[in-house]
This record gives sequence, structure tokens and C-alpha cells, in this order.
Amino acid sequence: MALIKTKDLSLGYDNEVILKNLNIEVNEGDYLCIVGENGSGKSTLMKTLLGLISPQGGEIILGDGLKKNEIGYLPQQTLVQKDFPASVTEIVLSGCQARMGLRPFYSKADKELAKVNMERMGVDKFKEKSYRNLSGGQQQRVLLARALCATKKLLLLDEPVSGLDPMVTNEMYGLIKKLNEEGITIIMISHDIHAASIYASHILHIGEHMFFGTNEEYKKSNIGRFFLRKDLVHRNISNDRK
Repeated sequence: MALIKTKDLSLGYDNEVILKNLNIEVNEGDYLCIVGENGSGKSTLMKTLLGLISPQGGEIILGDGLKKNEIGYLPQQTLVQKDFPASVTEIVLSGCQARMGLRPFYSKADKELAKVNMERMGVDKFKEKSYRNLSGGQQQRVLLARALCATKKLLLLDEPVSGLDPMVTNEMYGLIKKLNEEGITIIMISHDIHAASIYASHILHIGEHMFFGTNEEYKKSNIGRFFLRKDLVHRNISNDRK
């Protein structure tokens, strides 16, 4: 069943359209990677799906009883956010805020959910530590635990491995894949087309050239072959320089 469907969706800022007539369908259990050139509108699309930006045209349809406040979101981190002085527990608990309604305090169930998700992401041992004192990989695990407090169905991730070293990047990809295998639908922006071709079930490529389909269809398409070949050349050059 489709969790999110777009119909002739156009998006942008201040009446400037970046992307037009986008039609995609994300079903329960999918792992969709959004790839494309810088400035192509990847983050704008994600913010539009979340309702943070209004569409310039078309519509977004939520299915299977999904509500906007039941979507987990891990945005790109700024330097200010990385230096946030709250404890790990406080950060993770804040993921429960969207469904608290008028309650002024966290409930026992909220605190138990935060505890479960900290354990799930392997950050429970840091629960009393200041978020700002954690490594980049540990911070991303904390933010994943926070996002999981908001949802049981759908996670939207905006370049979750940005700035991480290769070993931690692989660990993060494995963690996200495990969440998908446990039944959580993933929509992830990635600059890493190679990783997308390994982990994703579906790929949306936006920019001058557009593609939406399964991973295998992408690999066989002209746009997929071109960008995967380009990525391979780039990685070979980078390895030669090491």
C-alpha cells in the first residue's frame, strides 16, 4: 500500500519552480534513495513531503492512515546543531513532541519509547552525556533514535552519512538497512550513487534528467549507467590519490 504518492507535484521557493510534474509512489517497505546533482531540489522535495514547504503545484497524498506528525525526520545537521548542549536522553525524548498534543510533560510511555530506541541504536550507554561531546557517528545514531520516537512506519533521512568517515558510513548504511528490513519504509537523500545502487529498492534521480523506478531498472537505464560509470571513475581516482 502506498504511504506517500505525489501527483503532478511541482516544488520550489518564492514562486520559483525547481521541479515540475513529479509523480512517484512510495509503498510500505520500500527503500527509496533520492539522488541527483547539487541544487537539483532534493532537500526541497523532502521538506515539501514533510509539509515544511508548500507545493508550487500538484498534490501529496498520504496513505495507510499515515499522518504528517507520524513521519520520522533526520535533517542535515548544521554546526550549531552539532554543538547543542542537551543530554542524549533529552534529544531522543524530543522526538515524542509531535504526538504529545496539549500534554506539558513526557509520559511514562514516551520515556519508555525513548529508552527502547536508544537501546535499539546502541546509544543508551551515552544517555546522560551531552550530545555536543559525542562523535559524528554517535550523534547520527542519537538523531535516528529521536526520529524513531516519531514513527513506526516512515523515516525521511537527508544525507545521514554526510561528514562521516568510511567505516562509520558503512555502519550507518547497515543500520538503516536493518531498520528497513524490520519494516520501516525509508526515503533517503544521498550524494552516493554507488551506495544507493547497493541498498535502495527504488531510486529517484532528479535534475536535468529524471528517473523513477526500481534499483534494477535504474542500473539498466541510460541515466543510471552514465552516473554509475561516472561515480566509479571518481572513486577510482580518489583511491589512486590515497
